Amino acid sequence: MKKILQMVAVVAAAFALGSIWSPASPGLPAEQKIATVDLAKVFEKYYKTVRSTAALKQEAADMQKERKDMVDAGKKQEDEWHKLIDKAEDQAVSAEERAKSKKAAEAAFREVKSTEQTIQEYDRASTARLREKERQRRDDIVKEIRSVLDADAKAGSYTLVLDVSGESANMAPLVLFSSGVNDLTENLIKELNAGAPPLPADDKDAQDAKRAK
Repeated sequence: MKKILQMVAVVAAAFALGSIWSPASPGLPAEQKIATVDLAKVFEKYYKTVRSTAALKQEAADMQKERKDMVDAGKKQEDEWHKLIDKAEDQAVSAEERAKSKKAAEAAFREVKSTEQTIQEYDRASTARLREKERQRRDDIVKEIRSVLDADAKAGSYTLVLDVSGESANMAPLVLFSSGVNDLTENLIKELNAGAPPLPADDKDAQDAKRAK
């Protein structure tokens, strides 16, 4: 999210620099009407972000449960492998039985290693899948926010909107001061959440989104 916000802020700053001087009157400052918005706050309070975050958390929890089942199965395989090793070294049984147990232990060891590899591959794939879903939902939501913000900016005759949550490459705020006179943040949050569908009263995430209106 921070990289997206930085890109938005950089584009806005570049637009500002390019539009300070009016082509029609070289050397004279063009009249500007500037507004600000806390894009990070808008993103966080948007009901779609709240619901999407809840969905991603649930998916992550489901993945953890599936992983735990795999680990538990692997532990049982490992326990069986150790039992077979003990049996293969038990001098109280016949040499033939020890040989069978040794062979079975070797097969069990291969299963243990296979399960370990499967878990490692599952970890990589599930992590990559969650990250991609998070990136995609972030991009989609920011796009929606920008669309509503663009319309509001045009309706208000603003020539520039700066993101006060944006940071430079050295982690310093891009907007060092703003009086907050033309801040669009709260109105934008209300406008975005006005389209929120009815949600269950006992849904915590729904209540968070409702309070964001």
